[in-house]
Amino acid sequence: MTTIPAQPARDGQVTPVSQRTGDLLSTRVVLRVALTVLVVIGTIALIWVLWQPITWIIVAAFVAVALAGPVNLLARVMPRWLAITIVYIAVLLIPIGISAAVLPPIVDQGVNFVNDLPGYTDDLQTEVQKNPDLARLNQDFGLTNELNRIAQDAPTKIGEAATIIRDFGSGLVSSLFAGLTIYILSIFMVARGRSWLDGLLSLRSGRESKAASVALDRIANAVGNYIAGAAVQATIAGVCAFVVLTILGVPFAGALAVLYALFDLIPLVGAFIAGAIILLVTLFTDFPTASIIWFIYASAYQSFENYVVQPQIHKRAVALEPFVVIVSVLFGATLFGVVGALLAIPIAAAIQIGAQEWWRYRLDQQDAQPQPAAVAATAADS
Repeated sequence: MTTIPAQPARDGQVTPVSQRTGDLLSTRVVLRVALTVLVVIGTIALIWVLWQPITWIIVAAFVAVALAGPVNLLARVMPRWLAITIVYIAVLLIPIGISAAVLPPIVDQGVNFVNDLPGYTDDLQTEVQKNPDLARLNQDFGLTNELNRIAQDAPTKIGEAATIIRDFGSGLVSSLFAGLTIYILSIFMVARGRSWLDGLLSLRSGRESKAASVALDRIANAVGNYIAGAAVQATIAGVCAFVVLTILGVPFAGALAVLYALFDLIPLVGAFIAGAIILLVTLFTDFPTASIIWFIYASAYQSFENYVVQPQIHKRAVALEPFVVIVSVLFGATLFGVVGALLAIPIAAAIQIGAQEWWRYRLDQQDAQPQPAAVAATAADS
């Protein structure tokens, strides 16, 4: 049979049906691509606008998963609503107790420092006069005179701090509003979150629903383990800091140790920030001995914790390699600051668990499908 090639349509001739269908399909493809691009751009713009409440929801989910363990434990011996109430009241009392323990000593130290600053400058001036080289530098630049003027004016400048306190108060109100919102959202998630997930999973087939449920349970366990590991790590850091500060004779060692433990919850940089704050306190305690010893200890412990303690704890808690732990924290801190650093490790664990369960689900699907050879043998037997 001879095949006659299709001729192009001339003027006055009817366009073949296949060509018109192809043109229509090309138009649909272009429209579909354009619509997909617009939807993606709109979604990114919406996420950008709603990023703050989205962040609150993510943090609330993180808190809810972390507190689900204690709630489930108490729910075995009491009604669930009572267990939720007890756990969340305890969560509310913890920051209040920490503030009561930490803030008064900090305020007292600040007031005492301002009042004692003239005495510090007088002592410094006396030491400078004893050293000929320092005395010559002081005569050339007038450093001690300037410090003495600042010290004499410091008590009268306290009133000018009202503007700073006002700005700090505005930021504190915003932070309290965000914290209260996250607190309430997490209560709803703990109370009804599991039923919401079960309702969504029921919309899928039995095998898909089971695989997703296993993945979510593993992610919840990983987040709970991460919280427990972070608490252990912060406790170790706080106890060690308390011992060192007590040996050095630094005042308010307990409050400073609590502050050190809280900052230690921030991966990689938290202990460094707390160590710098405590270093300033040691400057007015036993300078330079206490300052030098604390600086050496804080630097050594920071390195030891970042590269030994923290990776090993999180490796056992969330089954992540130490390299992945460090890289995820660096990425999270660079992208989203402190919140990103706090959530980087559980998010990395969630991604790893999701990928593992998805791959396991795909392999199970392949095993469940009949092999071609088995199909052919069955057909031949029939």
